[in-house]
Parts: sequence; structure tokens; C-alpha cells
Amino acid sequence: SNGGGTTKRGDQLTEDKLSQLEMVDLLEIQPSDEGIAERLTQIQTYLKEKSAEIDEKFAEKKRKFSTGDELTTGVLKVVKVYLAVKRRIQPGDKMAGRHGNKGVVSNILPVEDMPHDANGVPVDVVLTPLGVPSRMNVGHILETHLGLAAKGLGEQIDKMLKQQRTIAELREFLT
Repeated sequence: SNGGGTTKRGDQLTEDKLSQLEMVDLLEIQPSDEGIAERLTQIQTYLKEKSAEIDEKFAEKKRKFSTGDELTTGVLKVVKVYLAVKRRIQPGDKMAGRHGNKGVVSNILPVEDMPHDANGVPVDVVLTPLGVPSRMNVGHILETHLGLAAKGLGEQIDKMLKQQRTIAELREFLT
């Protein structure tokens, strides 16, 4: 196309004439200056690449929209979380438990300075007494008691295994 017959070979192109031309007509112009011709070819290549990218993205979105996600029943969305940096915990970091409890680390002590039980086993974390009663829930209580019971049971079974007790004695103990 030649812009509706308004431009001919050898015509001077003004800004007004260029603004009236369609994109297809602009790309068909073959300037006599080789530098401008090369730049026009680069622009044309760039536009074709971008157009292909946009068409590809549109087709992908259209496909996703029409087919939907193939998730199992009951799953609304799959979320993947990646840990960017793994580092040692330090005072000021926030910690959270499995039951909605959270807090800020105030101090980190060596194992020998931590409180310990009657057997000399040190505790892992000390919670402030002010935050525990008001925010404690059933999950907290169950997890604490079941964990302590399981630990004690495991220690007793370990002691029996070290004494090489029979399977019948182990079964009797567990029932």
C-alpha cells in the first residue's frame, strides 16, 4: 500500500505525512540512506519479535482460561515457597510455632547455660511466662503432653532394647 496514493517514490516525507500512514505502510518505506534503512529493518525485526511474544502470551493465557487448572479435588491453589537464604537465628528474629504462637528471640545462650530437667537434658526454647497462659490453646497443651509422654516411652523402650529384652517382654510393656 502507498498510503492511499498520497506518497510516491522520491517524495519528501514530512512529520504530518508520516503520522497519517498506517504501521504497515511505514514499514514498507525504503529510504535511500543506508543507515536509516538498516535502522528501519532493525525496528521491523524488533516489532515482529514483540508481536510474536505477545501472541504467544495471549495464546497461553487463553489456553489456561479455557482449560482451567488440573488440580486434584479440594485443592484450590498450589503455592510453592522457596527459602532464599538459610542463616543462623539471632536476637530480634521472629519465631512462630504450629499453633499461631509467635514471638521475638530475645537472647541466645550456650547449651550449658540453659535450664535442664532432672536427667540433665537441657530445654530447647524458653517461652516468657506472661505470654503462655493468655495465648495457650488446646493444640499447645496436647502437643506438649503427648511429646513428653512419647519421649518418656521412647526412653523406656530404648533402655529395654539395650538390655536385650525379648520381643514378648516388649509387647507386654507396650500393651
